[in-house]
Amino acid sequence: MGEAHRLQQIALARQQALGGTASATDALVDAWFDRAWLARSWQRCLAQGQRPAESVAFATVSAAVQRDTRDAAQALLAAAQPEMERLARAVAPIRYFAILTDAHGTVVGTAGAIDRSDRATDAIARVGVDLSERSVGTSAIGAALTELQPVWLHRGEHFFEDTAVYSCAGAPLIGPRGDCVGMLDLTGVNVAERPELKHLVAQSARQIEDALVLAVPHALCLRLAWYDGIATSERAAVMCLDADGAVVSANAAARDMLPSLHGSRHPAVHADELFALPWPQLFDLAQRGSAVPVPLWSGLRVSVRASRASACGDSGADAAALPLRSLTDDLIAQAVRAAGGNVTEAAQALGVSRATVYRRLGQGRRPGVGAV
Repeated sequence: MGEAHRLQQIALARQQALGGTASATDALVDAWFDRAWLARSWQRCLAQGQRPAESVAFATVSAAVQRDTRDAAQALLAAAQPEMERLARAVAPIRYFAILTDAHGTVVGTAGAIDRSDRATDAIARVGVDLSERSVGTSAIGAALTELQPVWLHRGEHFFEDTAVYSCAGAPLIGPRGDCVGMLDLTGVNVAERPELKHLVAQSARQIEDALVLAVPHALCLRLAWYDGIATSERAAVMCLDADGAVVSANAAARDMLPSLHGSRHPAVHADELFALPWPQLFDLAQRGSAVPVPLWSGLRVSVRASRASACGDSGADAAALPLRSLTDDLIAQAVRAAGGNVTEAAQALGVSRATVYRRLGQGRRPGVGAV
């Protein structure tokens, strides 16, 4: 499909959907497939009272706001900057650059060859500027944060006519606890369409997510896969444990592989709720240096490669102690008594898993099953 034909299709879809002569979904399906998320974004913009012909005012950002924005996103920036720089070098020949935002769509970092003399480029590539859907309408940034999936937009697929100069790919960044912490974007101004950038930005987002997982203070890193040999690939599930066996961070692949990790921000899930073996044996795996099959409670097995925190590249390994390590058995017993013997309530009050409370009380929630 030629560029002129593609832009003609976009213009027709806009005329039909935004002009009220057809539903956004119908217009987009006629033009290209798998764009229901784009229709939803356009509809949200219309519902918010936005109109395509309105001018988009990119707010001025003071030096103080820029400083505060960077400070608030320090951890995200530290994890993302190396990958952003690699990504920016990869797309520089086609005149795209990288943007990092927080979970609200505020720019916290940029990378690449950014032409500050170009007004459209400078308008969006500034730390502190609000690029959320509510502020600038449909874009890869707002769509990725709302739909929580990688997206690609070209020119007139943006809601406002003022933003039809941009082409952009975006992917959400899911944090170590399963919540969206920001997004990664690739944008070009008046450039050729490159839909393959959606795959590239999604791949880079996974690298940043893994860096965020490993940045959480931990004692043991586990890389999991369904089959031997996959645990070292970019698709590997990664999760980290503290010294007491509680899960402190995990990437999206790990949460998909181990559904118990979904929605488990507090209290922490313990390793003995996931793996059908005595959890200290997971730490013993770090001495093996190779992937080992480990049983799950479901009856399935996963290939696990374990490494101590220092081997994961975590400079904060010595800080891996969580509040649990300072809790005495007497304090745990006191919390259970205060909860009238309700272990679940006591665990929630302490911010730990029920399995940890049972184990510290010496009651053994499950018998040890199997060995590595």
